[in-house]
Amino acid sequence: MDIDLTKSEKITLFRFLFLYLGSSLILMLITIFFYYQNEKTLFIDLIKSNMQNITSKISNEVIVSHMMGTKFDKDKYLNSKEYKISFYNKNKELIYGNFDEKVDFSQKYIFDEKSLILVDNSTVGHLGIEYIVLKDISLEVKIYELKISIILIFLAFYSLVTIIGFYLAKLFLKPIKDERIKLNNFIKDTTHELNTPISAIMMSTEGENLSLKQIERIKLSAKRISEIYKDLTYIFLENKEIKKDKKELDLSLLIKEQIDNFEPLFLKKKIEVLTQLESTSYKIDKDDFIRLFNNLFSNAIKYNKINGKIEISLKNRVLSIKDSGIGIKKNKLKDIYKRYYRATTQSGGFGLGLNIVNMICKSYNINIEVESIENEGTIFKLYF
Repeated sequence: MDIDLTKSEKITLFRFLFLYLGSSLILMLITIFFYYQNEKTLFIDLIKSNMQNITSKISNEVIVSHMMGTKFDKDKYLNSKEYKISFYNKNKELIYGNFDEKVDFSQKYIFDEKSLILVDNSTVGHLGIEYIVLKDISLEVKIYELKISIILIFLAFYSLVTIIGFYLAKLFLKPIKDERIKLNNFIKDTTHELNTPISAIMMSTEGENLSLKQIERIKLSAKRISEIYKDLTYIFLENKEIKKDKKELDLSLLIKEQIDNFEPLFLKKKIEVLTQLESTSYKIDKDDFIRLFNNLFSNAIKYNKINGKIEISLKNRVLSIKDSGIGIKKNKLKDIYKRYYRATTQSGGFGLGLNIVNMICKSYNINIEVESIENEGTIFKLYF
């Protein structure tokens, strides 16, 4: 997953990895230590059991040979590659064997980390043998192999933990990066949106005597700035805890007023606006309805074609706004109400209008539907 990170995001990523990998390392080392100790103990117990079986077998053969008067075959034990063995008399003197180290006969088991020695006296003096001393020589190799296998397992798991940690860290940072990109784009779009009407106002006021065309241009630019300001304050600055002034309003009258306010905009694009409005009373805050209608109507103008058409209908408590504009692709319809989302870059805006529309509709339980065909137009329907 390739993500470009800022310096602060990289610092956060490395801090997370340091804590995650550090704590994982400590936990794994503790687990490995106890696992090693447990496996080592199991190895030793297994070897002890095996050695005890060998000495018991040898002791039994010694006793049987002595009682039956047969020869004890010691060579098959002296030639073993897994252990060394020696036989001692009651004076603890070596009779024969291939193990000649000094032995503490007072202990049954002697363990020195590399080998294990068993002192057995179960022969009780038969054939002159009082003690059988057996030394296992495989313990050091088995413990070494155990260490190697544990190290390899540790490296494999820790590598996997590192990869997972790195992936999770970048996965957690991705939403932050996406929001940062959205914010950067929002700032750029806002700057661009404000720059256009402000530049128009500045250009129109350069002369001393303003023409009607210049005054009209100033009005249009001021109207655009006002709409941007209202959208921004509604999203970011409005106190949502303030109770709305909900009143029974005739929506048809409000719609007519707003259409008149937008007249300079749609006349400039030579758009024909057709209305079919019936008196409809609805309890709503006046500013909220104006903001709701204006965003839908301004979009119908903004994304319409030159010499296009807008049909506004209010009947049976259903408000319909239909335009002959560029339309919206079907795969983008599900995202149009998301904040900052723009289904097209063909016209201005920064993805707040429909988000505001959706917020107002939800607050008043107004159902909203949209149908659109690319390059043919869009129709929004609001059910009051």
